Amino acid sequence: MVEKILLLSAVAAIFIIALIAVFVIISGWPVLQKTGFFDFVLGTTWDPTHGIYGILPMVVGSILVTLGALVLGIPFGVAGAIFMAEIAPPKAAKLIRPAIELLAGIPSVVYGFYGLAVIVPLIRNHFGGTGFSILAGSLILAIMILPTILNLSETALRAVPSEYKDGSYALGANYWQTIKWISLPVARSGIITGVVLGMSRAIGETMAVIMVTGNVTRIPGTLFDPIRTLTGNIVMEMGYASGEHQQALFATGIILFIFIMILNLIVQFGAKGRWQ
Repeated sequence: MVEKILLLSAVAAIFIIALIAVFVIISGWPVLQKTGFFDFVLGTTWDPTHGIYGILPMVVGSILVTLGALVLGIPFGVAGAIFMAEIAPPKAAKLIRPAIELLAGIPSVVYGFYGLAVIVPLIRNHFGGTGFSILAGSLILAIMILPTILNLSETALRAVPSEYKDGSYALGANYWQTIKWISLPVARSGIITGVVLGMSRAIGETMAVIMVTGNVTRIPGTLFDPIRTLTGNIVMEMGYASGEHQQALFATGIILFIFIMILNLIVQFGAKGRWQ
């Protein structure tokens, strides 16, 4: 009975996802067919008023802000996981862990307000410009993905068999050599899964990014230039879009959906330990 319920739940989840995918593809396909897939993705001008749809600035913006978040978030996330799993006393880890999990539950709009009130003025005062930039978005996203990377990495490190570590010590390796050459390689698939899931959240985040990136549809030249992401483009314009403009936003969703599918494939390969 339990197996049938679980099977039904899995089938229902797959069916719902398939329905969403079909709806988005059907809604956005006319614009992709009219404009051309590569012209739509590689076009640099987004001007719905004149029927010009090019999302390359948003693609570049999404990629840059996500890469920035990963560059900032991965070192701190993995380092924090090593501290929690290998160094921190059990009592200290028990106190810190709920605080980290709390970070994952904070609404994204709260992160956005923090970025708007603290990070954007900080960048504006020290680096010039408006402060709304790739750097501001990357910093906010790095904070947001940190709990995901840290929690999954810590779980993977704690799952490393103690026999592996004991064998390393018996062969003369010290504490840090054991972490570097035994714990991290064995926990690699779990760490990679945490990184890719964090990347998935970063590339799909909307509200916090809209509030700190400036939402300008042009290809940036520096980290301090404003950008617009794919998700931000959809959210900002869907409320008043109609006709072909609305179809173009659904087409943007198709491109975003493709990115997410690619990330899920990476998760599968990482979970199976195929990354060398």
